[in-house]
Amino acid sequence: MAKVVPLFSGSKGNSYYIGSSGEGVLIDAGRSAKQLDEALDYCGISPKSIGAVFVTHEHVDHCSGLRVFAKKHGLKIYASVGTLLAMEEKGFVEPLNNCDVISDTVDIGNMRIVRCDTSHDARESCCYQVITADGRRATIATDLGVMTDNVRDVIRKSDFAVVESNHDINMLKNGFYPPNVKARILSDKGHLSNDACAGELADFIRCGVFRLMLGHISENNNLPELAVNTSVNTLKAVGMKRDLDFTLSDVPAVCNGKSIVF
Repeated sequence: MAKVVPLFSGSKGNSYYIGSSGEGVLIDAGRSAKQLDEALDYCGISPKSIGAVFVTHEHVDHCSGLRVFAKKHGLKIYASVGTLLAMEEKGFVEPLNNCDVISDTVDIGNMRIVRCDTSHDARESCCYQVITADGRRATIATDLGVMTDNVRDVIRKSDFAVVESNHDINMLKNGFYPPNVKARILSDKGHLSNDACAGELADFIRCGVFRLMLGHISENNNLPELAVNTSVNTLKAVGMKRDLDFTLSDVPAVCNGKSIVF
């Protein structure tokens, strides 16, 4: 039985476990090794079941605990060339220490992990789809300045997806962030807004992606209920009803012990 277990989400750290009780992978390691261990233990997941860690990009909220966690548990690290080089420069990984490049796909145990490039202000950012032994597909797609056709295509082929719904545009524009940070977030290399995310979901549902979660929700420029309501109302306007045509919820900032079977 395949499952996704959100461990952390948001600007303070991101990490997801995808797999089964026997084997899985970690997408990002954006909290301390201790916090990651505690979250896994809380969810009843043994670190021994993790086949590798896949990193989306080198920002601290996606790899701050990576070096210690991977070394402690003897885990291999996969990322793009650009991300690996940037993490080495920043000290998030030890040079050439149990790291490898994922160019397209990598097989880990009975799973296949698919890389897809994203538009973000990082060296060579990407998102990942995990295909489990029984052919089920889960995609984690956050830190998206814009939704590109390549990312759309990957999500359309998923049974479950986390899609970024980072900020409410008005909250961001009227908030306390300095102008240059606001401009970065709103740019094509920044983060996906509630409205931009909501506008993508109907297409995914029509393609059969019925299980959806909204991730990387900003604690300063958004509210979980606002992100969810924006998407639900947008979908309602095109005749799609929550819990009838699709399921949708926010990814909690901190692990609540729940998993999503897909």
